[in-house]
Amino acid sequence: MITAEEFDRLADLPVDDPAGDLTPYLDLSKARRPGREVQRVNVDFPLDLLHAIDREAQRIGVNRQAFIKLRLADALSTKASS
Repeated sequence: MITAEEFDRLADLPVDDPAGDLTPYLDLSKARRPGREVQRVNVDFPLDLLHAIDREAQRIGVNRQAFIKLRLADALSTKASS
C-alpha cells in the first residue's frame, strides 16, 4: 500500500521512467472498460457463408470470431462516416 500522495507523485513521472510503473499498486482483476462490456450472442449462418467466413479468416490470419467482429466493426464505421 502507498499513500494517495505517493501514487500521484509516481503517476506524474515520465512514461519512460520505470519508477513510474503503477501496475504493482493496481488491482487489475477489478478493472473495467466502460462501454466495452461483452455480451455473448448466438448467430446461425448458412453453411456456405460459414465456409466463406472461415476461408477469409484463415487468409488474413485470424480466427472466425475475430473476423466476424472485424467485418461488423468495419461495416458500422463505414456506415457512420457516410
